[in-house]
Amino acid sequence: MRTQTEEVRGRIVEAAYESFWRQGFRRSSVDSIAERVGLTKRTVYAYFRSKDDLLAVVMQRYEELAAERLEHIGKRLPADRVGLVDSLFVQLSGWASTTPRWSGSGFTRLVVELADLPGHPARAIAHRAKAKTESWIAERLAGARVANAQVRAREIMLLMEGSMALTLIHGGRDYLDAAAQVAKHLVRQK
Repeated sequence: MRTQTEEVRGRIVEAAYESFWRQGFRRSSVDSIAERVGLTKRTVYAYFRSKDDLLAVVMQRYEELAAERLEHIGKRLPADRVGLVDSLFVQLSGWASTTPRWSGSGFTRLVVELADLPGHPARAIAHRAKAKTESWIAERLAGARVANAQVRAREIMLLMEGSMALTLIHGGRDYLDAAAQVAKHLVRQK
């Protein structure tokens, strides 16, 4: 029985993940999530007290997926500083161009959507995930002997986030390519 319960819970989380990712948190309803899974709204509420609780679990799952993605990206990064940054942006650009209906970073989109709710738990989860990404970049930059690796990592995060937002606004990879050029310039500095 426990296995069945975990399986149903997992299906709800996956359906909510897909709904929140595609439609946003506020436009997703518990009714539509239940319908995706073939359950009743009441059943969803038997597993999760509220839509916010469901979002917290979805965000934790997304955080795990983001960590797996970083691990995958990390395995493909060259050791030299310019190659490392170039590969990072090439992989980001590949994600943007090969993912159907790509809509940028889910963490960023969610925090923007919840901008009027500064104490919302999902914002803390997004903060933690973005901080991990920044630290991950700083570690790789330090390994490539980039001066001021922490500062460069923060600058690269700004370039990544900004270029993703502008790519969504304008389409195409031009902003990702421009961000990559600036990031490569930054890591060449002594």
